[in-house]
Amino acid sequence: MTAAATAATVAPVRSSAGGNAASLPAMRVAGLEFRNPVVLASGTAGFGMELEDVVDLDAVGGICTKAVSIAPRTGNPALRVSEFAGGMINAIGLANPGLEAVKRDYLPWLPAHHPGTRVFVNVVGNSVDDFATVVEAIDGMPGIDGFELNVSCPNVKAGGLEFGADLQALAALVSAARTRTTRPVFVKLSPTLGTGVTDAARVAVDAGATGLTLVNTMPGLVIDTQARRPKISFGSGGISGPAVLPIGLLATWRVSRALPGVPLIGLGGVSTGDDAIQYLMAGASLVGVGTAALRDPRAPERIARQMRRWAEREGVNDLTTLIGTLQWPS
Repeated sequence: MTAAATAATVAPVRSSAGGNAASLPAMRVAGLEFRNPVVLASGTAGFGMELEDVVDLDAVGGICTKAVSIAPRTGNPALRVSEFAGGMINAIGLANPGLEAVKRDYLPWLPAHHPGTRVFVNVVGNSVDDFATVVEAIDGMPGIDGFELNVSCPNVKAGGLEFGADLQALAALVSAARTRTTRPVFVKLSPTLGTGVTDAARVAVDAGATGLTLVNTMPGLVIDTQARRPKISFGSGGISGPAVLPIGLLATWRVSRALPGVPLIGLGGVSTGDDAIQYLMAGASLVGVGTAALRDPRAPERIARQMRRWAEREGVNDLTTLIGTLQWPS
C-alpha cells in the first residue's frame, strides 16, 4: 500500500488539553492527535529538555528533535550563528551526541515529562544505510511518535550530492527508512529545489513517506563588512526567519496542490499567529516554529494564542477547515 493511501486525513478531535490561554482545538494528523498545530522545528528545540525552564512544552502540539546521526558530531567551529535584518544565518553542522547517547540520555525525557507533546525524531546521515540504521534503532522506543528525514544531507556514496536533489537516491532513502518503522515518516525538503520541490515530494510519498516538511533553511551568505569576512566561520549557511516566509508558503502551496491529502508541516519564517494561519491556508496541516523561538522562547505559546484569537475573530471553530483554502487569482 502506498504512503498516499495510508496517509491519514487531517481531522479535528476533542481536545484533551487544559484550558490555558493558548489552547486550540486538537487536530489529528497522520493518525496522531496534536493538541494544536504548532510544532517546534528541528535544530531549534534540542530534545525538549534543554527548553524546560523557558518554553511551555505543554502549550505546543509537538517537537521535531535535534538531528540524530549514528556517530557523534561536533559540528562546525564558532561562530555558528549570526542575525541579520531579515532573520538568522547558521551553520551548526548537525552537531549531536550520536545515536546511543541520544537513546540513553535524551529521548526518554520528553515522553516522561510531557506525554501529550508529540515527538518526531529528526534523522541525518551520509548514506541510505545511515538513515535506516537510526530509524530502526529508535523505532522501538516508547513515546516516539514518528521521524523527520533531513534529506539535505550529502550522499557521500554518490559524490556528495544532496539526497533531496537526487530523486533516485531520495526514493532509496525513504524506502529504506519506511521498511524500518510503521510510524509516520516525514521528509524535510529544501527550498533550493524550486518548482522541482513537487517532483521530490511526489517521489518521497511514492517511496513511503507519510508526510512532508516544507521547507528547510535557504543557503545564503552574510558578510562582516569591517572584517571583510563571512559573519559565520563556515562561510555560507542556512537562512531562516521572516525572510523565508514567502518561500516556505509557496513551496507548501505547490506541494499541497500536487499531492492533496498528504500531511504537510509548513515551516519557515513563522513569528506570528497570522504567519501560521497563512501556512494552513497554503495547505499545511501543522506549522513549525524555529528561529522565532530562539529569539523569544515564549513565541510558540504566543503564536498558538494568536491563532486562537484569529479564529474567534473570524468565526472559525475548526482550524482544519482552513487547510488549503487559499484562493489563487484567476
